[in-house]
Amino acid sequence: MSTPRLPPTADDIAAIGEAILQELPAPFREAVSAVPIAVQDWPDEATLDAMEIDDPLDLTGLYAAVPLGERASLAAPPVEPEMIYLYRLPILFEWCERGCALEDVVFDVLTHEIGHHFGMDETATLRMEGREGEEI
Repeated sequence: MSTPRLPPTADDIAAIGEAILQELPAPFREAVSAVPIAVQDWPDEATLDAMEIDDPLDLTGLYAAVPLGERASLAAPPVEPEMIYLYRLPILFEWCERGCALEDVVFDVLTHEIGHHFGMDETATLRMEGREGEEI
């Protein structure tokens, strides 16, 4: 009888995310090096409400801060600290649905959120990923 495998932990997903960041080309890696990654099981209700998302499985990641390109127009430095959130359970759900390597899902979610860091809106990030026309 085989030992049941446990699902990847938040630490496992964080380690995958950090490895992906280290593999980015130097200019991108340097631009996001100060942005911490936090892995949580689920997005909180306030985030879901603010984004008008009913199903928490629909949110796999979030860039929380003022994008780089919008900072110059601010009267004062941003108060909100930068953070990229990766939501473990929605990521694991997508991983099971797609049937691919977990690293592929984390890569897609993380690079999507990095796109938002650089000021890309949802349509532009989907276009960058080759998913233009998908429902937002």
